[in-house]
Amino acid sequence: MATLNAPIKLDVKNLPGYARAIIAVLPAIIILVAAVVIFIMPKQKEIKALDAQVDTQNNKIAESQAKVAKLDILMRENQKLAERLNELKELLPVEKDVSGLLKQISDLSIASGLDVKSWRPKPKVKHPSGIIFEIPSDIIVSGTYHDFLSFLAGLTKLPRIVNVNTIRLSGAKKGRDPANTVLDITFTLSAFSSVPEGAAGK
Repeated sequence: MATLNAPIKLDVKNLPGYARAIIAVLPAIIILVAAVVIFIMPKQKEIKALDAQVDTQNNKIAESQAKVAKLDILMRENQKLAERLNELKELLPVEKDVSGLLKQISDLSIASGLDVKSWRPKPKVKHPSGIIFEIPSDIIVSGTYHDFLSFLAGLTKLPRIVNVNTIRLSGAKKGRDPANTVLDITFTLSAFSSVPEGAAGK
């Protein structure tokens, strides 16, 4: 009776050529597959993860570059606004400097040939914007129509904002040339000042 544990003897020399070739390269194939599974496949996952990180970083860089470009534009616009604000501040003196402006206006009226009969300051009023005060004065002068026009023309050359309204002329006599007639001229003149920082909106 034959035993089941008898060793099987395989004579490679008796195998066909293609079988011997397969047996010869089989260890190399096994080693290659093992290397792919153990080393290369995990690296591929790492490479994919790194590629994803690179894409994320590239997107962040692109966003940052867009923000930097926008920041440059915003900084230039801010610079222009700051320059414009400084120009407007030149037109609006602080309140303590308004008296100097009113002195300039008084000197201008005299230089224009007007005789100042009354100059009555009124309470200052905050503009609805909350950023400027209006400082009105009721004024009465006497002089010719041309004198008054010269005065108004001089006001337009002042480096400050000044408003003249409610003009009333009286004293003209019939038959006389109104251009040369001395008139009593009543008007309201308003100077403006900036509201101190921290007081705006109060």
